[in-house]
Amino acid sequence: MQSIKTFKENLKQDLENRTSNSLFQVKPANDWIDEAKKRPIPKMLFGELWFEGELNILFADTNLGKSILAVQIANSISAGIPTCGLALEAQQQPVIYLDFELSDKQFECRYSDKYDNHFTFNNNFLRAEIQPNSKIPKEYDSFEEFLIKSIEILVIQHSVKILIIDNISYLKNGTEKATEATTLMIFLNDLKKKYHLSILVLAHTPKRDYTKPLSKNDLSGSKSLMNFCDSSFAIGQSFNSSGVRYIKQIKQRVVEELYGIENVITYSIIKNVNFLKFRFEGYDNELNHLKQQTQVDFNTRNDDILKLKSEGKSNVAIGQLFNISEGAVRNILKKYNS
Repeated sequence: MQSIKTFKENLKQDLENRTSNSLFQVKPANDWIDEAKKRPIPKMLFGELWFEGELNILFADTNLGKSILAVQIANSISAGIPTCGLALEAQQQPVIYLDFELSDKQFECRYSDKYDNHFTFNNNFLRAEIQPNSKIPKEYDSFEEFLIKSIEILVIQHSVKILIIDNISYLKNGTEKATEATTLMIFLNDLKKKYHLSILVLAHTPKRDYTKPLSKNDLSGSKSLMNFCDSSFAIGQSFNSSGVRYIKQIKQRVVEELYGIENVITYSIIKNVNFLKFRFEGYDNELNHLKQQTQVDFNTRNDDILKLKSEGKSNVAIGQLFNISEGAVRNILKKYNS
């Protein structure tokens, strides 16, 4: 029969084996703080909107200038020069910009004077795009898996701490689906922690109601994506001032909200000879830039609600798309179906 001493030794060994394979690391809260004290305080990369060590999501509707602003931020960090009226505390350093949107010729057009007198970027600005006719190696089960591993290799090869991805829809098909978005965000968070990265990811908004203020619900795949990011900001369009854009803070963890509905940052988009950019204009209340709703807008919205309902969408899901309550959707359906 096994002795009590042997039993205890076996139990101890069994617990040690299990602990070594555990997903969790447990320490007293004070120990976590003591270790955190040894690391530097995160510095601003783009004012209070994006700090070092954060996974940040920048989202906007199509053609509002997401890529223009992202390149401007990358240029700012790579050259060590603040931009857009916002502080840059971090030191000048390399940036990898993963461009899944523009061809090299389109990129050249934006940063030249009609393909002449080209803007000179700092050599710290590293732009990457997918090689044409790339084949998936046998060890990968899918293109997405190969792509994700290739991003990690880029980070290692170039020893960068700043990564900008333009845009998230290229990394995963169907980021509107919770499972796809969650898997993607877990990968990006793991990459961030493993290599101590600061990551800016561009994303788009689905159809939204321009009479309503921007919110986290306007991000495509909003719940899963927003839950897993550290911070987020969005670009909105002014319907009362032609050509004006505004930036609104959507989520933050290390600072209080500074650029919310009552204090959005306004910009115009200009081309300064050979550099397309956001030019800082000032601050304003977001309500001054929203679209004024007309009876035609109401009718169009209600038609869209009826169509979505016929396609099987729930009242809650429809309400989220239009920033109205489930009860309001129910009343609209009742009115049109009566």
